[in-house]
Amino acid sequence: MHTSYIFITTSIFLILISLATQSNASTSIAHHKNAYFGTATEFLAPHNAARAALRMPPLIWDARLANYAQWYANQRRYDCELRHSNGPYGENIFWGSGDGWTPAQAVFDWITERKWYDYWSNSCYGGEECGHYTQIVWSRTRRIGCARVTCDDGRGVFMTCNYDPPGNFNGERPY
Repeated sequence: MHTSYIFITTSIFLILISLATQSNASTSIAHHKNAYFGTATEFLAPHNAARAALRMPPLIWDARLANYAQWYANQRRYDCELRHSNGPYGENIFWGSGDGWTPAQAVFDWITERKWYDYWSNSCYGGEECGHYTQIVWSRTRRIGCARVTCDDGRGVFMTCNYDPPGNFNGERPY
């Protein structure tokens, strides 16, 4: 029974990610590529699919967090550096070369860190990164706001999501 549950929730999760990515692929560049910032749904759907797989409540879009994320993404537009804002929120950042990266692809990249998270030791396996994933599924986090920018001079795409309340506190489990 337990194995069936894991298979079903993983399958549902992968289907939702696939649908979000397919939807983004066909609608991501409705206008000029530099005008595409990503929509709330494109960021929210994969976040909430990951949370649903753990029976966690969905995150809700917060305009204040989205404005903060856009403000910070605009700062990174000039250099596209993977540098955190060090603001008052939890934060995941993403960079990809080229200009075709979608919000679902960035979130999927963070979610794939799930394979490195060991719940029982509350740590990442083998020195791998898993903090992006644990922020996404942090049980006390309720609100999210994200942004996407195409960086200047062909430097790629930068995306950031901010979370409130923040997660990833030392010694605490995400769920």
